[in-house]
Amino acid sequence: MRGLKRIGFYLMLNLLVVSMLSIILAFVPMPRSQVTSLLIFCAIFGFAGSLISLAISKFSAKKAYKIQLIDASVRDPKARFVYETVLSLAAEAGVKAPEVGIYPSQDVNAFATGSSRNNSLIAFSSGMVNFLSEEEIASVAGHEMTHISEGDMVSMTLVMGIINTFVMFGARLVATLLDNALRGDRGRGGLGFFGYYMMVMLLQNVLMFLAMIPASYYSRYREYRADRGAAKLTNSANMISALEKIDRYYNVDKRQDSFAMAKINSKKSTSLFATHPPITERIERLRNM
Repeated sequence: MRGLKRIGFYLMLNLLVVSMLSIILAFVPMPRSQVTSLLIFCAIFGFAGSLISLAISKFSAKKAYKIQLIDASVRDPKARFVYETVLSLAAEAGVKAPEVGIYPSQDVNAFATGSSRNNSLIAFSSGMVNFLSEEEIASVAGHEMTHISEGDMVSMTLVMGIINTFVMFGARLVATLLDNALRGDRGRGGLGFFGYYMMVMLLQNVLMFLAMIPASYYSRYREYRADRGAAKLTNSANMISALEKIDRYYNVDKRQDSFAMAKINSKKSTSLFATHPPITERIERLRNM
C-alpha cells in the first residue's frame, strides 16, 4: 500500500507537469521547440541541485551538526536505549536500520535525513535525550522512522525539483516574452542583456516566494502523517507528552539551519509558509485519533 501511494504521488506530479506544458504550448506565442528546449534546460538544473543535496544529505548533516554516531557498544544507558529503540522500530517498519546519532544542542529536536529508505540517518539533539523520558524519545523515534518508511526525503526532493524547474522556466519564459514585446519591428530595443537577467532574477525570487506555499503545505502534511505513524508504532499518549515537552523546552538553534524543514519542531510563525503545524493542532489531531 505504501509503495502504491508513492507511485500515485509521482504520477500526479507528472500529470501536473504534462498539463502545464500543454497549456504553455497552446497559448504562448513562441515556437514549441524553443519552449521545450527551455523546459528541458530548466529541469536539468532544477532537479540537479535537489538530487545532489539529497545524495549528500547525511554527510552534510553529520558535518553541520557534529553528530556523534552511536551503536551497540555505547555505554551511556539512555543513548543505548535510543539506539536499540531505533533498531526495533526499523524492523517493525520494514526498513533497513538507519544510522543513529546525537548532536550537541539545547534545542529539543530531532530529524531524519538520507538518500533513501534504506540509506538514512536519525539524529537526536542532546537536549532531547536529556529532557525527554524513554517513552517520549521512543515516540519521537517513531515519528522520524515514519518519515523514513514513507520516503519523505525523496518525495520532498521531487517536490523541490519540480518547483525549481518551474521557477526557472517561468522566470525565463516571462522575461523572454517581455523582451520580445519591447522590441521594435526591426528587432531593436527590448530588455537588453543585463536587463533580461535582472528581470529573470526578480521573477525567480517572486515565483519562489509563491512556490513555497504548496511546498510548505506538503511539509505540514508530512508532519501530521509522521505524528500518526509515531502513535501507531508506539502510542498517542507518549507522542502527545513528547510534543508538549518539545514545545515547553524549545530553544532556538543559532546555527544556519538547512535542516529546519526536516526537524520535528520549528517555531516559525503560523502562516501559509510555515513548514510545521502548530504543536497545539498536532496534539489535538492525536487526541482525536
